[in-house]
Amino acid sequence: MHLTGTKKRSVLGQTMGLFILFHLFTSTTPAFAQKVSELTDEQVRQFVSQAKNSGLSESQIEQLAASHGYTPTDVKKMRERIDALDHTPAYTASTPAQIGREQLDKAGLSPAGSALREDTTARHKPPVFGAGLFSSANLTFEPNLRIPTPRNYQLGPEDELIIDVYGNAQQNYRVKVSPEGAIKLENLSPVYVNGLTIEQAEQRIVGRLRQLYSGLNAKGSGVFATIALGSIRSIKVTLLGQVVQPGTYTLSSLATVFNALYVAGGPDPDRGSFRDIRVYRGNRLIRTLDVYDFLLRADQKDNIRLQDQDIVYVNHYDTRIELTGEVKQPALYEVRNGELLKNVLAFAGGFTDKAYVASLTLQRNTAKERQIVTISSADIPSFVPQRGDVYSVGAILDRYENRVTINGAVFRPGVYALQNSPTVRQLLATAEGLREDAFLNRATIRRLRHNLDPELIAVDLGKLMRGEMNDISLQREDVVSVASYSDLREHRTVRIHGAVNKPSVFDYADSMSVASLIILAGGFSDGATATRIEIARRVRKDTSDLPGNQSIRLFQFELNDQLKLTEADARFVLFPFDEVFVRTFPRYEFQKSVTITGEVPYPGQYPIRDKSERITELIARAGGLRPEAYLKATRFVRNGELVSVDIQEIMKKPSDTGNLLLLKGDSIHIPRKTELVRIRGEVLNPAVIDFNQSKSIKSYISGSGGFTSKAFRKKVYVVYANGKVKRTKEFLGLRFYPDVEPGMDIIVPVRPPRSESKLSAPERVAVMTGITSLAAVVLTIIRLF
Repeated sequence: MHLTGTKKRSVLGQTMGLFILFHLFTSTTPAFAQKVSELTDEQVRQFVSQAKNSGLSESQIEQLAASHGYTPTDVKKMRERIDALDHTPAYTASTPAQIGREQLDKAGLSPAGSALREDTTARHKPPVFGAGLFSSANLTFEPNLRIPTPRNYQLGPEDELIIDVYGNAQQNYRVKVSPEGAIKLENLSPVYVNGLTIEQAEQRIVGRLRQLYSGLNAKGSGVFATIALGSIRSIKVTLLGQVVQPGTYTLSSLATVFNALYVAGGPDPDRGSFRDIRVYRGNRLIRTLDVYDFLLRADQKDNIRLQDQDIVYVNHYDTRIELTGEVKQPALYEVRNGELLKNVLAFAGGFTDKAYVASLTLQRNTAKERQIVTISSADIPSFVPQRGDVYSVGAILDRYENRVTINGAVFRPGVYALQNSPTVRQLLATAEGLREDAFLNRATIRRLRHNLDPELIAVDLGKLMRGEMNDISLQREDVVSVASYSDLREHRTVRIHGAVNKPSVFDYADSMSVASLIILAGGFSDGATATRIEIARRVRKDTSDLPGNQSIRLFQFELNDQLKLTEADARFVLFPFDEVFVRTFPRYEFQKSVTITGEVPYPGQYPIRDKSERITELIARAGGLRPEAYLKATRFVRNGELVSVDIQEIMKKPSDTGNLLLLKGDSIHIPRKTELVRIRGEVLNPAVIDFNQSKSIKSYISGSGGFTSKAFRKKVYVVYANGKVKRTKEFLGLRFYPDVEPGMDIIVPVRPPRSESKLSAPERVAVMTGITSLAAVVLTIIRLF
């Protein structure tokens, strides 16, 4: 486990200082006089454990270490040693404040630490009100040491006083109160200041200094003195009773009761009282602290400043009850004598907005078992809680006593109060009336019967609104639905395809024409022809003039460039779900291009002139072939794939079937002659070798070191420069390798692994036995004949 952040640095710093002090006290022992780097881990642990009992503050230890010649480098090295050990200090009866709190957290003895070790059942226990106060990392109650000295602060041994004389005489004194309670200034007699406030001590010290500075602090004397508190002393406070970690702790002399409780982990949530915390001084009870005063009213009147040897005692709780359900802060609450249930509800912040406040449910322990008690709201102010009570506050029902709902074709659909709209006509008036598209022939009322089964009531809104029928009374939870014409039919659209700028589906509108739809689609595209527009219409009932196998009606129109129809066609109106098709000019198409590169005079992209243009025509348009062109290595690529073509044969005979028609995106590359051969695959040294017409395939393979042991020799094949592939042929045990050409790749594949027999050894024996037996039978039959 690791300490982190500022707390870890604080712990290491104090532990380091304590270690140095102990080292100083034991420096006569040779083992302790070693250098930091020479100490063993066990020695470091021993120093840390024993140094905690020194009782001095960190600043005192650092001053003492410096006076004995220890350098900051020594301190840094020891810090690194302690950090590397990842040491978890053990508890002692006297624990410095900051170290104590860190130890509690690490050991799991603080509320935060112990929570990590609870089992699954314990995690569901309700929180104890107030326990989080002493487990929060953001609230430490550490005293502020950078404030003016409190007026009631009493001086004691180890407090440092800073006396500054200024004016006609100048002097500065920094003195500490001795264990006897006095301070010593130069050769003057000791000044006793123990138990005095800083103001009282100032009067006594100035009076004594007047023996050295005549008229000190007198008007017109010109010599003045001020006295301030420097470093403060440490005190030891003992925490007993039901605290998470009882013990004696070294604290700042400005520490309060809350500071001491936080260091010790606070009252134990399982048994400690948060409302009966007692402070004893000199065997006398001087104050009783109730944490609830601070939590509920921010009242710290009993959070007094502690003094040396004070005892803080946390008693057992007496009565604790649980509030669950719809209260603002469900938790376990401690109840004192005389407090009522209404007070505990106030502790929890009262009811939530959806709490059922008519009654509460109480689970109470009796002498033998448990019982349920229902507490009415009238009994809450005078009800007295008992220990172990569990009060449950329920939520109000998710139902409405006076709700009616209207939806559909009204101007303000929604939820309304029944008493304001008790009939259908009044509800329609409250909803600002019917919309123009309301379907008046029928509306519905969904109503719940007495057994909550739903029923549907039909209403003729037309007659109701004309007064031709009686109004209908509504009941709680009625839902009135008014349909619109659009709700009762399929969503009406029209679609346009083809040569328009935005072909799509559009909402249908009455009296929509073809020209209007073309305008909605952004007009004609560049290649559109207005002379061939077709409309496809669904066939409904009018099928008398249609052939039996025809399922749609087709209409054709002609438009001019101004989107005007002939007089007859202008009267044509689109129907819902019509589809309009706009054609393009027969010879209109986008430009298509191909690419030719390599050994031609004019390489680059060329548009395809017509649909019959072929490879030889493209080469001619590119200026023909250069003398360096090596046609056997020409590569023709279509749709990203290499197509094997014999350009040399095509150029000799353009009518050859290899003279392919050009398509969009085709690419032709005519390289220069490549006088190299590449050998790949299962050869000892794959390489690239210069081409020699006199060499054979076997010669090239031999030049690469020959075959490997995994080579599949009879499957050697070559890939020529133009992409064509030829394999080795075999006849009567003789192998015929492909012809050699410059730029080719010779590939020796790997021999596939031999498949093992699928029969086991016993199975093979059985098969051989069967074959032998069959052979014997056959021989017997032959002898008989």
